[in-house]
Amino acid sequence: MEEDVKPFSQACENNKEPILSVLRRVFEPCRRVMEIGSGTGQHACWFASHLDYLQWQPTDVSQNIAGIEQWRAACPSPNLLPALTFDIRDPEWPEPDCDGVFSANTAHIMSWPLACEMIERVAENLPAGGVFALYGPFNYHGTYTSDSNRDFDQWLKEADPERGIRDFEKVDQLALSHGLHLFEDNPMPANNRLLVWVKRPQDLI
Repeated sequence: MEEDVKPFSQACENNKEPILSVLRRVFEPCRRVMEIGSGTGQHACWFASHLDYLQWQPTDVSQNIAGIEQWRAACPSPNLLPALTFDIRDPEWPEPDCDGVFSANTAHIMSWPLACEMIERVAENLPAGGVFALYGPFNYHGTYTSDSNRDFDQWLKEADPERGIRDFEKVDQLALSHGLHLFEDNPMPANNRLLVWVKRPQDLI
């Protein structure tokens, strides 16, 4: 019965394989990855079970923790750690030992100032050589990449004017200003991207 009541996202089901194909490569040097905004827990369960050489630490706001734990119980990978409660505005960073960070479909749900804070805090807490992978839709040169992304952006802003698809150039410029160097920009299904940055040593910033 528990299988029927776990939270479920069809988008997570659709994109887990394409994302995994990139994470296998970019997280190869990592040993402990923190996920910001684990949502239903589907990604955490899938990625941990297929990236068994690293520890996967799911995090999310308090109301989503129970659902993540349901998924963790259903696929008990020894490297999938108990979910931690975390909001970007929390003063304490929950995983000081992570050398990788993954986040999916968060930057357009957060307000722009909060998305900026996420990037700044990731950069601050990753060690030199650490990897940040951010999945979601992005605009390029101030332009939507598809009609569906334009419609999605309108839907987001109708729900909350603070939400919206972010401009790749602004996100990358902010990341670079905090020592995160763009490593890859990967096209994904449904007009999404998987952006990957690597943190430069302090003396190269």
